[in-house]
Amino acid sequence: MRIRFSRKIRWKYADIFVVKRKEFLRSLGAGAAFAIVFPCVHGCSKDGNGDVAPEDMRPIPTGVDFTIDLSSAEGTGLENNGDFILKEYVVVVKNLEGNFVAASQVCSHQQTEEVRFVAQDGGIYNCSTHGARFDQSGKPLNSITSNPLKIFQTELTGDLLRVFE
Repeated sequence: MRIRFSRKIRWKYADIFVVKRKEFLRSLGAGAAFAIVFPCVHGCSKDGNGDVAPEDMRPIPTGVDFTIDLSSAEGTGLENNGDFILKEYVVVVKNLEGNFVAASQVCSHQQTEEVRFVAQDGGIYNCSTHGARFDQSGKPLNSITSNPLKIFQTELTGDLLRVFE
């Protein structure tokens, strides 16, 4: 059952309802913002103190030696300058100058496999877990870590790109 008010009554009390609604929404604002933001910020910390949980840590790759055929479907991911692919926990990149470089996908900060190549500042490696950044030689660019990122050698012969230690 629906109760209908005449227009006269609705307009007479309209200001009361609008003010109360605005006050309600205003008071809800800070609490709602906290409820939305806190889980997101807290989610960055996997074990509660900012450290990565042991089951999420990966060893930095060793003994790397593989080949990518640049004319294959896999190789199409490296067609343009700035493109990269992930293979065997290695980020293989065609840098902004058109040269091939490769680095560990596993960050030297807390061993998460979140390192990617980004086309900023001439092309850098960035770890999305805690924001560690590295130049193409593996040197840290911020104070997140002082440990360099492991870099691998690359060798191009025809359409075959070899990535190795």
